[in-house]
Amino acid sequence: MPNFLPVPDQLELLLKGVETCVQKDELAAKLEASRRSGKPLRVKVGFDPSAPDLHLGHTVVFRKMRHFQELGHEVVFLIGDFTGLIGDPTGKKTTRPQLTREEVEANAETYKAQVFKILDPKTTVVDFNSRWLGALGADGLIRLAGRYTVAQLLERDDFSKRYKAGQPISVHELLYPLCQGYDSVALEADVELGGTDQLFNLLVGRELMRSYGLAPQCVMTTPLLVGLDGVEKMSKSLGNHVGVNEPPDEIFGKVMSVSDDMMWTWWTLLTDLFPHDIEALKADVASGAKHPKRVKMDLARLLVSDFHGADAAAKAEAEFERRFAKAEGPVKAETRPLPDPAPADLASLLVAVGLAPSKNVARQKVKEGAVSLSEDGVAFSKAENPAEPFALEPGAARYVRLGKRFLRVAR
Repeated sequence: MPNFLPVPDQLELLLKGVETCVQKDELAAKLEASRRSGKPLRVKVGFDPSAPDLHLGHTVVFRKMRHFQELGHEVVFLIGDFTGLIGDPTGKKTTRPQLTREEVEANAETYKAQVFKILDPKTTVVDFNSRWLGALGADGLIRLAGRYTVAQLLERDDFSKRYKAGQPISVHELLYPLCQGYDSVALEADVELGGTDQLFNLLVGRELMRSYGLAPQCVMTTPLLVGLDGVEKMSKSLGNHVGVNEPPDEIFGKVMSVSDDMMWTWWTLLTDLFPHDIEALKADVASGAKHPKRVKMDLARLLVSDFHGADAAAKAEAEFERRFAKAEGPVKAETRPLPDPAPADLASLLVAVGLAPSKNVARQKVKEGAVSLSEDGVAFSKAENPAEPFALEPGAARYVRLGKRFLRVAR
């Protein structure tokens, strides 16, 4: 019999990074019943194999699945090979192109290989919803459709907007939430996980389970990860993604490109650190005890390690440091004389030569890792302390880079 942790301890891990939990008290009751009986909860997550490559945005919910695994519960990674033929209309303004059976099957194979970079393959049940949806037949599908109304389906935001705008909604799109919901009936799921954009579909599953006389599943949603642009959700089509199968150097470099502010969201959603640990890191950065660049490098190393192993992560970090240290300087850089009297520190210099409008901005840019220094205009290294002295011997010069701007400061 599994030795489950006390319910409060389980909830602390399971609710980390979760945006919506329907219903928390029901989840606690299910966990308590599981603990008493020794029977693990069945946790379902469904993915339609609509594209061959997964990215960090997908791994947010994978990590939550792994949390359930670590606590001893059963995780079902459900590949929607049947619903993938319909195409999830979530968030779509127009009808989605339908994939062929061959495309769905090929993508499903790549999914299995990628998902096990996060999940434990020994304790993951992989299933396909064609197993029961394909067996429904016309009679079963009609009976399923009879358990939900068009009015209920039009409560869904994207359907409602398209209907009001006079844009067509195909009947097969209306069937999608019902088919996804029936997956929960077939699996008798205790919990279903998904992104916040899946909340409607997950709640349909909850209602369908009730209509079939089953205990309704709890629903947990995780936030949608913002992509590299810092604006839109991560998406391959938007080009703001970090692919799970990308080489270690590319993952490391892309993670290092995110803003300091967004880094904290990634720490929350893409790692196992608890909120109090992340707050401690933030406090260290705010006090100057840790540089944000170093904290971001820790994040990049951790993520590369997840997908490629610790050795590959160490090599990617070393390569990033090497490339950054030897980044080529500008072929031509405007020369500015060192102001007289000479600025006391780097922040003052940035203001004096016109690279920053104020010392506060200059300090912030240094803290963000946007300022680099070079003796020869070829090998640059990041400045980490805005208060460091900027000294030049007579006749000497140093290169200063802020973002894409370069200056040669000479005395």
